[in-house]
Amino acid sequence: MGQLFHSVLLIEEKCRGCTRCIKNCPTEAIRVRAGKARINAERCTDCGECIRICDNHAKTAITDSLSRLKEFEHTIALPAPALYSQFGREVDRRRVLAALMDMGFDDVFEVAYGADIATFLTTEYLKKQGAKAPMISAACPAVVRLIQVRFPALIDYLIPVDSPMACSGKLAKEMKAAELRIPKENIGAFFITPCPAKVTWVREANKLGSFPVDGAISISDVYGEIVKRLPEISPSHPELKASPVGVGWGRSGGERIAAGISKSLVVDGIHNVIDVLEQLEMGKLQDIEFVEAQACTGGCVGGALTVINPFIGRMNLEALVDKSETRPKLRDELTEDLNLEERLGEFTIKPDIVAVPAFRLDQDVSRAITKAEMIEKVVSELPGLDCGSCGSPNCRALAEDIVQGLAVDTDCILKLREEIEILAEQLLEMAKKSPPALKEDSKEDSAFSKPGE
Repeated sequence: MGQLFHSVLLIEEKCRGCTRCIKNCPTEAIRVRAGKARINAERCTDCGECIRICDNHAKTAITDSLSRLKEFEHTIALPAPALYSQFGREVDRRRVLAALMDMGFDDVFEVAYGADIATFLTTEYLKKQGAKAPMISAACPAVVRLIQVRFPALIDYLIPVDSPMACSGKLAKEMKAAELRIPKENIGAFFITPCPAKVTWVREANKLGSFPVDGAISISDVYGEIVKRLPEISPSHPELKASPVGVGWGRSGGERIAAGISKSLVVDGIHNVIDVLEQLEMGKLQDIEFVEAQACTGGCVGGALTVINPFIGRMNLEALVDKSETRPKLRDELTEDLNLEERLGEFTIKPDIVAVPAFRLDQDVSRAITKAEMIEKVVSELPGLDCGSCGSPNCRALAEDIVQGLAVDTDCILKLREEIEILAEQLLEMAKKSPPALKEDSKEDSAFSKPGE
């Protein structure tokens, strides 16, 4: 298996080793060594929390640029619903779409329509499968990766329905290829993304095989160009197909509202998600049928690659949803237009989601047990302050690093001070001693005669 691509990138020359990132990384994937942060690729989920928290701007995300549009005969922009939230409460969705086309895209396909499709597929899956409860949405790739890395026992609880991004890319290429009579490979579909995790998802999916989305461009990269065009652009884009509830997927709770599942739980913010997943792993919350979990606070409107405050973005998106016309017959439209009931298998996640044992101490079970016992012993000898001065996020993480041979106990500043104090006392005792040739007479020297005696 090749090395996993990660969108999140460290800019080493900007890093000052401040330790803020190591304390906020949800999977303890970051360490500070030699005054610079280091990211453990196996543990990283690309949630973007380190990008958000770094005051030195030493973390960034690798995304695609508009120059990639030249690689394809025909290009389609796939704007995330969160994109609309960046331009105020009264934004006209058609103007935003027209601005994207004015920037160089040949066409636009709303991911909010893909959200409508994903809603239909999710409800059908829950209804037909009679699956074990509670089931977890797989729409947020950072949460999926978190489960792979830290909660592999919950993988079977993920709903195997493609994300709105993937649904939109598939349909957009399918429809446009039929219309233009060109191969799908000649059509480039680019997701306008609010977060780095979706960039990673696109890159990895394309590495493993054909994926309907060819690249991901950050909202922050297109924001300025759209703002410049909005006042003058003509909303010439065709009639909008996405429903208000599909647009509502851009904020936390939107998926639950769209699916209409009463016994559901909505959680956002990666640390809050971890708390809920721990509860699920312990077998609790069995009265819940559906869990909507999003890594970013407020949902996708709070993504690390958005521009405005996430709470303002949520307010803007809710205003947009409230003023949009309702689509009561959406389900019937989807069934009739796309024949979705017979195509359920075409919109399942591929390849299958598998565990990534990043937290495994050793491949050999007996050695892993021995190491776990050693970690507990080392933890008991550490101060338990979790100050982060050692370059690890907390004392337990340092203990694990020590046992794995990645650190030493004197990386802890308090343990180092103890060692220095012991060494200083030893030096002081040694300083009080004199070589035998310089000592004054003593009883021990009485066996030796003095000169002239």
